[in-house]
Amino acid sequence: MDEVRREESKHHHELLKNTRYMWLKRPRNLTEHQRDLLDELLAQPLQTVRAYTLSQQSGSFYELPDPDTAEEFLRRWIVEVDSSGLEPLQTFARMLEDHWLGVIRWHHSRINNGLLEGLNSLIQAAKRRARGYRTNRNFITMIYLIVGKLNAGPAIA
Repeated sequence: MDEVRREESKHHHELLKNTRYMWLKRPRNLTEHQRDLLDELLAQPLQTVRAYTLSQQSGSFYELPDPDTAEEFLRRWIVEVDSSGLEPLQTFARMLEDHWLGVIRWHHSRINNGLLEGLNSLIQAAKRRARGYRTNRNFITMIYLIVGKLNAGPAIA
């Protein structure tokens, strides 16, 4: 979305200058002024408007209750993106197709990798704090201590 806006604002439209964060925010988080400006711009025949509309539509995938409906929705969305001629969105659609099973699997499991990202953040912070460990064994032990939620309280005899 932002790549389309950036390219279009460089070559054609002064209207799009200084609107980056407005396009990237969720509509419900826009200020009153941003909402008015967005409504004004949505009436324009811009590629940025087309990219914004498609990106907003893609979010509906996660709101659909049925996995089969969601899969069909995503297939239609990808076809629409392919016909849009917007290269950054087409690249994103190719990435979705490359990871199709994992994307569709979300509708069955409703699990994302947020927990893993959080654990990785803790591990990377430990690695930076230590400025390196002498052995992999020491590093692995530190990971267990930080992430393992071990109870290091007094031993009960």
